[in-house]
Amino acid sequence: MNNPEIKTQTKFSSYQILVICLLALTQFTVVLDFMVMSPLGDMLMKSMELKTKEFGLVVSAYALSAGVSGILTAGFADSFDRKKLLLFFYIGFILGTLFCGLAHTYPLLIAARIFTGLFGGVIGSISLAIVADIFTPLQRGRVMGFLQMGFGASQVLGIPISLFLANDLGWQAPFLMIVGLAFIIWLVIVLKLKPITKHLEIKRDKNPLKHLWDTFTNKNYQTGFIATALLSLGGFMMMPWGSAYSINNLGITQEQLVPLFMVAGVASLIIMPTVGKLSDKIDKFKLFTLASMWLIIVALVYTNLVPIPLWVLMLVNVCMMIGIMSRMVPAMALNTILPNIEDRGAFMSINSSLQQMAGGVAAAIGGMIVFQKDKFSPVENYNVLGIIMSVIVLVNIYVVYRVSKIANAKLLDRVQKNS
Repeated sequence: MNNPEIKTQTKFSSYQILVICLLALTQFTVVLDFMVMSPLGDMLMKSMELKTKEFGLVVSAYALSAGVSGILTAGFADSFDRKKLLLFFYIGFILGTLFCGLAHTYPLLIAARIFTGLFGGVIGSISLAIVADIFTPLQRGRVMGFLQMGFGASQVLGIPISLFLANDLGWQAPFLMIVGLAFIIWLVIVLKLKPITKHLEIKRDKNPLKHLWDTFTNKNYQTGFIATALLSLGGFMMMPWGSAYSINNLGITQEQLVPLFMVAGVASLIIMPTVGKLSDKIDKFKLFTLASMWLIIVALVYTNLVPIPLWVLMLVNVCMMIGIMSRMVPAMALNTILPNIEDRGAFMSINSSLQQMAGGVAAAIGGMIVFQKDKFSPVENYNVLGIIMSVIVLVNIYVVYRVSKIANAKLLDRVQKNS
C-alpha cells in the first residue's frame, strides 16, 4: 500500500464525500422506518391487541412487498439515470411512511407497510448501484461502513427520539417525524446530486425483461444473491421480537429501551467505520468468518438469558452489534464486485429483493415459532430462533466463501486487462 497511485485512488474527493453523506442520510431514514418496528413492537402489540403472528405479518408485509418491487424494477434499473430513480422511489417511500403514521387499524397498517415497502425496498439497491458507479473497489469497504452507520445512527438518535415521541403521542408519531426529515433530504438530493448516467453509455440490445432474466440466471450472480439473502434470514427472524423479549422476559421497562438502543447505536457508529477500513485492508472473507463465529456465540447466549441488570444487557447487545455489522460490511463489499457495469442496477435490485423477501419469510416464520400466552406473558421459544440463526450463519459462511473466490478472480482479471 506504499504505491502513491493506490493512495490517490482510495482517497475520497469532496463530491464523493457529499454522495456518501446523502446516501447515508437516505439509508438512515429508510432503516429507521423499518428498525423502529422492533422497539415499538411491544407497544404496538398491546395497543392494537395483536398476537405475535399478526405482528410478524406487519414486519413481513414491508419486506415481501419490497422484494416484489425490486424484482419488478430490476429489468429497468439500468435504463434510467440513477438519480431520477432514487428521487422517484424515495418520494414514494415518504408517502408510504406518512400513511403508516395515519393508520389507526390493523388492516390500514398492513396496507401502509406494503405501500412503503414497494418504494423503500428499492432504495438500498439504487444506493449500492450508485456506490459501484462512483467509487473504486478499493474505496467500497469504507463506503459500505459509512452507509451502514445509518443503522447505528437510527439507534443513537432515531430510535430514542422515536420512543420518546411514541410514549407521549402514540406509536404513530415516529413515522410522522421520519416523513418530515426524509422530505428535507429529498430536496437536498434534487439540488446537489449530479445525474448518474455512465451506465447508459453502454449499448444494449436486450429488452428489460431479457436483461432481468439474464442477470437472474447468471451463475456467479446467483451465488451473490444467495449470500445476501442468508444475511437477513436469521436477523429478521429474531429482531422483531427484541423489545417484547427484553420487556417480558428480561424485566426491562419501556423507558429503559431508550438507553438500551442508544448504547448499541453508539457502539455501531464506532464499529462500522472501523470494520469498513479493515475490510479494505485485510481479506474480506476472513473478517466475515470471524464475525460470524462471534455472532453465533453471542446469539446463543442472548436468546437464553434470564432477568439481568440493564448494563449487562447493554453489553450483550453491543456484542451482538459487533457480530451483525462486522458480517454485513465485508459481505456487501464483496457482492458489489460481482456485477458488470451494465448489470449493476439489475443485480443490486434483485439482490436487495431476495434479501427483503427472505427476511419477510423469516419474520413470518419467527412469528409462528415464538408466542405469548397473553400480552404480558414471557415470549416463549425465543431460544429456538437463536439455534436456527446459528445454523443459517454457518451455511452463509460457505456461500460467502464462494462469493469471495468469484470476486477475487474478477479483480485479478481486471488488473491483467489494465496492465
